[in-house]
Amino acid sequence: MIVITVVLLGKLADLAGAPTLTLPAPSSAPLDWAGVLAALPPALADAADDPRNRVAANGALLADKAELQAGAGDEIALLPPVSGG
Repeated sequence: MIVITVVLLGKLADLAGAPTLTLPAPSSAPLDWAGVLAALPPALADAADDPRNRVAANGALLADKAELQAGAGDEIALLPPVSGG
């Protein structure tokens, strides 16, 4: 099975109980942000959709989550805000 890897950081990894998840890669069109949310467990999807979270695809930070277009073998990172000093 060809997959898309989702890397979870901070509170999102805590919520998922793991630092990474794999999603099946769609066979027809690229996976968009709505597709990622639909594939995640509901509590994780709600937390991931927080507008303060950022998304990176294959190491490139996206200015807008709506730009996400992931395919087979791609890596998506969900980046919650960081606090501290």
